Amino acid sequence: MIGNARIRLRPTLTDDLDYVLTVENDPVNRPSITPWERTQHEAAVRFPDFRHFIVEAGDAQEPVGFVILVGCRNHHKSIELKRMVIQSKGRGLGRACLRLLKKIAFEDLGAHRFWLDVKTHNVRAKALYDKEGFVEEGRLRESVRTDAGYESLVVMSLLESEYAERCTAGLEAAA
Repeated sequence: MIGNARIRLRPTLTDDLDYVLTVENDPVNRPSITPWERTQHEAAVRFPDFRHFIVEAGDAQEPVGFVILVGCRNHHKSIELKRMVIQSKGRGLGRACLRLLKKIAFEDLGAHRFWLDVKTHNVRAKALYDKEGFVEEGRLRESVRTDAGYESLVVMSLLESEYAERCTAGLEAAA
């Protein structure tokens, strides 16, 4: 179990996948992500290049979401935040989780680059990534097919040197 003052991450078990699929398919969350099938989550739980975590909060360690990291054994030290879904919104848990994930990526996994993509309409998440030091690298125009047509993705990243600067400036304290 990995954690800070607000949240804890524990490895996802196959018994947790019903919860993961429920959160992923919640009408509030679904428009902001590209949901996976159960078999994709099962593979991510087992494959060593992935880290699939349940996010827990509170004294009762209640599940509040899940996250997936990809590229944890990447030769180029480029780790992707594939998915972060926090069910309990507006409590600062997303920020706390993102800060913990940055610490894991850079300090535990030795990343040089920590990157993600975010749908253009997901302004709340984009604003969080901006505030947390991620830099927009570009856009993948109309790269994701949705029920309403196609949607573009914004690619963002944080480099190891930028993370170190944020740490020195005291910007990476647990949220």
